[in-house]
Amino acid sequence: MKRRDWLIKYREKKGLSQSDVAKQTEITQQMYSYIENGTRRPRPELAKKIADILNFSWTRFYE
Repeated sequence: MKRRDWLIKYREKKGLSQSDVAKQTEITQQMYSYIENGTRRPRPELAKKIADILNFSWTRFYE
């Protein structure tokens, strides 16, 4: 998978750090970093939490 630049832009637009999003979704900062870098794909439940925080459709992770 490739790096999810679109996800980074959503996070930065909200003024949040990787740690901020990780804490709100109850995962480690390292795991969130893997998701942004495209190393990992989040489970649907986690994708929905991230999408709610950053205000986008969770299905974007699976396009």
